[in-house]
Amino acid sequence: MAYPSRSCDRCSNERRSSFMKWLCTFLKGQKPGEPNRRRPRVTAGEEEDTLWQPPVRPKNDPPRHDNEELDRAIAESLAEDAKPPKERNHKGDSNDEDLARAIQDSLNMNPYTPYNPYAPSQAQAQAQPRGHRVCGRCKHEIGHGHYLSCMGIYWHPQCFRCCSCGHPIRETEFTLLGTDPYHKLCYKELHHPKCDVCLQFIPTNRSGLIEYRAHPFWGQKYCPLHEQDRTPRCCSCEKMEPRNTKYMSLGDGRSLCMECLGSAVMDTGECQPLYHSIRDYYEGMNMKLDQQIPMLLVERQALNEAMEGESKGPHHMPETRGLCLSEEQTVTSILRRPRIGGNRLLDMRTQPQKLTRRCEVTAILVLYGLPRLLTGSILAHELMHGWLRLKGYRNLNAEVEEGICQVMSYLWLESEILPASSRHAPSSSYASSSSSSYPPTSSKKGGISHTEKKLGEFFMHQIANDTSTAYGDGFRTAYAAVNKYGLRQTLNHIRLTGGFPV
Repeated sequence: MAYPSRSCDRCSNERRSSFMKWLCTFLKGQKPGEPNRRRPRVTAGEEEDTLWQPPVRPKNDPPRHDNEELDRAIAESLAEDAKPPKERNHKGDSNDEDLARAIQDSLNMNPYTPYNPYAPSQAQAQAQPRGHRVCGRCKHEIGHGHYLSCMGIYWHPQCFRCCSCGHPIRETEFTLLGTDPYHKLCYKELHHPKCDVCLQFIPTNRSGLIEYRAHPFWGQKYCPLHEQDRTPRCCSCEKMEPRNTKYMSLGDGRSLCMECLGSAVMDTGECQPLYHSIRDYYEGMNMKLDQQIPMLLVERQALNEAMEGESKGPHHMPETRGLCLSEEQTVTSILRRPRIGGNRLLDMRTQPQKLTRRCEVTAILVLYGLPRLLTGSILAHELMHGWLRLKGYRNLNAEVEEGICQVMSYLWLESEILPASSRHAPSSSYASSSSSSYPPTSSKKGGISHTEKKLGEFFMHQIANDTSTAYGDGFRTAYAAVNKYGLRQTLNHIRLTGGFPV
């Protein structure tokens, strides 16, 4: 009786194996071109000879012996499952594991995978085993266990850290930049602009956009409201005063940053070497001034009073920093450099001086407390006014006179901060009028510092980008004429016609 039993068990295992293969094929999908198969209705608990019913086929449908065999295998397998646990055959455990694995793989298949540009390509995904995942941080494969995912990117839980501070991200909200996760606050610290004045994040406007102002040269960013809240600016470089930095107060409403204060010219005696070096620069350009013109460093109030008493030259910049006098006046000049006490200047000594007219030019006045290069550029500008008057240039309009004076100021700055190979060299100018042939007038040994050079570039930028008609448009027209015809021919044309050559 044992032999028939073994034969029956083997037949049962073969039938179950066929069923497993069919069920795995069914769950994984139907092959192209394969006809659909109907699964018979089976009721558990009935006798084995009544469980299976042959499927009803159309009259014209040819017999399918392979389908009948599979249907019989399904029916017999279900009948086996309907038996009591003691009568079941347990030799098909490995086949049951295959069935469970096939069902699990089928459930994990997702035909609607979202597009992720950082995920592996389709060819790479096909080459990788099913369930293959790579950590977006350590780039190692993620095996069994917990993992985190977002937008098709995976991480080990211990690898899900902020790329800025390095601490784990435990919040439900975070920012993903490419494949790099960040805490929201860390991302804001890195990418949200801060105001260089109040040192806070620049707020958004009513439209939800970040709106700020930026200096065209220094790139300093600040909130728009600081333009109305009387935040001090440096009177030289025009940078706004940060909250954690105090500028030097000059006592006349002006403030000076520490960088500009480092080279500031504070009294008349200190300015004399710079003044004489610029006169030598003019002489090197074959534009020597035969008369000795007094030069005084004055306070803001004294300069404004002298400007009101001047009958000639009504055209001035909104912030007057220099003046070429042609009338007799009494001007108060700064006699001794003031002492610095905290954030203020103390013990300033002044002296009134009566200016007598001996020629067309009485004196040159310059505002005190400005950096050396800015003071020099003002002197070069005002000295050109004096040269034009002493040489008989009469009744020039503001655009022509201020334009050519700004050109001389620009050329002097260029000679101070640029190397000889890159300086402006006007064609057909005076015999030795090329500024590249004349040494810089810096009184410091070893040239100027990087900070002072950057200031000089800013002053040149101010001249070149001035928006006023007389100083801005006049400079650009004069500079183009000097570049094209040279300084000598441009000045001769101004003398004859009162305008620039075209």
